[in-house]
Amino acid sequence: MDAIGVSSVVAAMLGLSILLLLGVLDWDDCLSEKSAWDTLSWFAVLVAMAGQLTDLGIVSWMSTSVAKLLESFSLSWPAAFVVLEASYFLIHYLFASQTGHVGALYSAFLAMHLAAGVPGVLSALALAFNTNLFGALTHYSSGQAAVYFGAGYLELPDIFRLGFVTALINALIWGVVGTFWWKFLGLY
Repeated sequence: MDAIGVSSVVAAMLGLSILLLLGVLDWDDCLSEKSAWDTLSWFAVLVAMAGQLTDLGIVSWMSTSVAKLLESFSLSWPAAFVVLEASYFLIHYLFASQTGHVGALYSAFLAMHLAAGVPGVLSALALAFNTNLFGALTHYSSGQAAVYFGAGYLELPDIFRLGFVTALINALIWGVVGTFWWKFLGLY
């Protein structure tokens, strides 16, 4: 675990300890938050798995393999960029959080972008923007989306329909307007 990870864990434990010592919370309050512990456990597993995949060289192997596959299709870097960004976005249907998705896949997809010849700054920024955009894809795709579904504002079929429509609109805006803007900014 890096220094930032350690300091955030220390800050969280210190904050919880202060709340317990001051009587703001008691241990039963902590134990009754089963969904919070469940979320924490899943995040820990996903982030640890992502770290291990990177440490074991699987991320670099996978990125090289995907880059060679894309190269075998004779894709230019802009075409590879579109394929990788669309894949990164749509894979979010399989993840229950943005944090888990980023922890597990961001570095792998960044490595695939670079191996396919996509400019580095464009790759890093596009993946970061994409991470924010898929937060509305499903009722489980982000903490905010869960509130809308859990509060009863929208029914589940409406969330999936609106999430997909919103994804298409975002892809159109970012893909068309963003392409010209990023070119103007000199990102590629």
